Amino acid sequence: MSVFVIDDDKIMAGCIARAVGEDVLIFSNAIEAMNKIGEGVVPELIFLDVLLDGPDGFTFLNELASYTDTARIPVVLVSSLDFSGQDLSSYGVVGMLDKSKMKPEDIKRYVKEYAG
Repeated sequence: MSVFVIDDDKIMAGCIARAVGEDVLIFSNAIEAMNKIGEGVVPELIFLDVLLDGPDGFTFLNELASYTDTARIPVVLVSSLDFSGQDLSSYGVVGMLDKSKMKPEDIKRYVKEYAG
């Protein structure tokens, strides 16, 4: 199992990584994550912050969607922004977590379903 956490908030990224458990790679920006994928490390699941330094989360989602080998990677958006009512499934988004309300159990549920 391999899970990517992409968040420029180191504390938030660490909290998500601890909830995921083993085999987690943390990236502070989308470019680092895409470079790692370019090296052949393709995750089973990605937890993605939307508001990142540099290319934002949606730019990253567009990049993932443009390649057949990465378009199928499930992505969970992690943000304080409200995206309810928006269908983002065409970008591989399988869920959304509100940074102010999420719990470790919420993260573990996605890991179990998509990377377990």
